[in-house]
Amino acid sequence: MKRKIGEFIKEYSVRNTADEDIPVYSVTNENGFCTGYFSKDVSSKDRTTYKIVPRGCFAYNPSRINVGSIDWQNCDNRVIVSPLYVVFEVSDELNRQYLLHYLKSDVANAFIRANGAGSVRDNLRFKALSDIPIQMVSVEEQREIVKKIDNVSNLIRKGETIIEELDKLVKSRFVEMFGDPIHNTKGLKEATLPELGEFGRGVSKHRPRNAPELLGGEYPLIQTGEIAAADLYIKSYENTYSEIGFRQSKMWKKGTLCITIAANIAKTAILTFDACFPDSVVGFNANEKTDNVFIHYWFSFFQEILEEQAPESAQKNINLKILGDLKVIVPEKTEQDVFVAFVAQTDKSKHFDDLEVAA
Repeated sequence: MKRKIGEFIKEYSVRNTADEDIPVYSVTNENGFCTGYFSKDVSSKDRTTYKIVPRGCFAYNPSRINVGSIDWQNCDNRVIVSPLYVVFEVSDELNRQYLLHYLKSDVANAFIRANGAGSVRDNLRFKALSDIPIQMVSVEEQREIVKKIDNVSNLIRKGETIIEELDKLVKSRFVEMFGDPIHNTKGLKEATLPELGEFGRGVSKHRPRNAPELLGGEYPLIQTGEIAAADLYIKSYENTYSEIGFRQSKMWKKGTLCITIAANIAKTAILTFDACFPDSVVGFNANEKTDNVFIHYWFSFFQEILEEQAPESAQKNINLKILGDLKVIVPEKTEQDVFVAFVAQTDKSKHFDDLEVAA
């Protein structure tokens, strides 16, 4: 049965008027309630207007709840947060973790975005939060749902940790075999990307938001965000061009290395299907001298450097000339093949299809 969240929550607006020495916290989308967000001089500021958050109460930043900056306080008996925050207590009919999972879900986020008020930034008032519907089940059922979600979340975190360690292992293997690629410590041959294969930008004659009639076709349109979010390979996509869109853009074949030159600079990933992409992405296909997987990992050492070199603007970007002038180390192809085989074996370890979630 669906009911409004407001039936189970009540705003709590007690201020630290006595200026008690209560720890200052903030609420972030990644860490929930946490310290260390404010500078050291926060203790010298007037904290009498700060809001007290007792254990078990929720707090959220009205202008950042849309990105998940909400949590319930389980760190101390009482903490204080910025007076800008909204604080509320929860009825025993509603499991706090159940409510937190719901408020961070895509379903609740759609309501949050739709009901936020403001110009530069959406601002979700307590009244608007109270009007959001929630599926209510018994407290026992809520606990079971929370248990399952937490089990899945723990598996995801463990998987992410394993993937991070495997990525470090691959980069260590790269350095072991080929030396420091930034300074070419092994004195290997060097060449530019145009000398090592097909190299060019995508085409942006039409974009889905400007030409929605081009959507729904055969050839995916890969955006910079999808490349940045990928690991080694791009295995899914959100948008597609129609056949008309394909004729308006260059199609890059399966196996192409995509390189971003705007927003997330120098992020790379390899296509697992034929696709198009805009001019904010550069495509590369290696010739017989190198391999796209090798180039992908070579780029991983240069992302920070290219980010620093990008000119300051509303959105950082680099151009084709900067990429084309980069000197790439070129070990013997047989050695690159050994590294690529190592990557393939490591990549198999990143799949957790056999993991089961405890009921």
